[in-house]
Amino acid sequence: MTLPDPAVLVLEDGTRHTGRAYGARGTTLGEVVFSTGMSGYQETLTDPSYAGQIVLQTAPHIGNTGMNDEDTESRRIWVAGYIVRDPSRVVSNWRANASLDEILVRDGIIGISGIDTRSITRHIRSAGSMRGGVFSGADAALDADEQLRLVQQAPEMSGQNLSAQVSVDVTTVTMPVGERIGNLAVLDLGVKQATIDNLAGRGFEVHVLPQSATIQDILAIEPVAVFYSNGPGDPAASGDHVALLRNVLDEGLPFFGICFGNQLLGRALGLGTYKLPFGHRGINQPVLDKTTGKVEITAHNHGFAVEAPLEGTFDSPNGYGKVEVSHIGLNDNVVEGLRALDIPAFSVQYHPEAAAGPHDANYLFDRFRDLVVATVKDAK
Repeated sequence: MTLPDPAVLVLEDGTRHTGRAYGARGTTLGEVVFSTGMSGYQETLTDPSYAGQIVLQTAPHIGNTGMNDEDTESRRIWVAGYIVRDPSRVVSNWRANASLDEILVRDGIIGISGIDTRSITRHIRSAGSMRGGVFSGADAALDADEQLRLVQQAPEMSGQNLSAQVSVDVTTVTMPVGERIGNLAVLDLGVKQATIDNLAGRGFEVHVLPQSATIQDILAIEPVAVFYSNGPGDPAASGDHVALLRNVLDEGLPFFGICFGNQLLGRALGLGTYKLPFGHRGINQPVLDKTTGKVEITAHNHGFAVEAPLEGTFDSPNGYGKVEVSHIGLNDNVVEGLRALDIPAFSVQYHPEAAAGPHDANYLFDRFRDLVVATVKDAK
């Protein structure tokens, strides 16, 4: 019987967990974060927002349904590494055409299995997200002090601008479904395919632009509105995207941003952002929509948040009129949405496209469509 290759997870505070190699072999470094979703691991792995992060799944059994060609959210797996307790030895789904382990190897994703993921999650919830490294195969035998040194020398997530790593290089276009509203400029900071599909399904001709796009590039397509996607990195390190968004707002174009786009709208309005202790990641996060008074169960992946008063309205420090916090996270009272009252702009911190669910917040795409239609009508 051949024994599995060894692997070790090393955290920057010196904590070590020994397990078995999973996926590709070698060394990977990144910020260790946990995701609480019990399903949808394929959508998580292919979400560009996870670039630079070693993702730990809190659900104990991962890989049961394998991988298929329909549920991927982008062109590859983006996580820096993967941590699971019990990888499934058998794939059981009629849509699967590969095992999770095979795709991890194909995309060069180094992982570890067979460790106490509950213990690591509790540690991160107490100490906060931190840098870590997975050393597997021959690299598991590296000197422990050398492994820790490599982890502690890895860049922290704060201060990193990762949009260029995940964005498209050239503009792509998805045609609208149903009655056409007009061209929509989507700045690709790490957009998911489900987001593009939802926008096209509302009648937008979706032009996905590289993250390096200028205001001239945006205006060249004669857009009826602009959308900022989700994405990885620190919003405080994305000054160019904030400046671009201010140009968009100055042009009077309707704007909708999600996740990273919410943080960038906050900064464009003149608000600050900060790093959360361990972030929100998973598909079971309760959020209050202050407009309707309803509580939604939502999909999240963010480690940064906007600083803003939760109650009442306030003036935009950058001169864009009155603003209010539209959505609040009910676990920790984090700002989960912003709405400008004097200009056509709003955003949410979570994922209304919600692949692989839930779909409580899908109405936000309709709210955006209605805002654009009303703005275009008023302009005529």
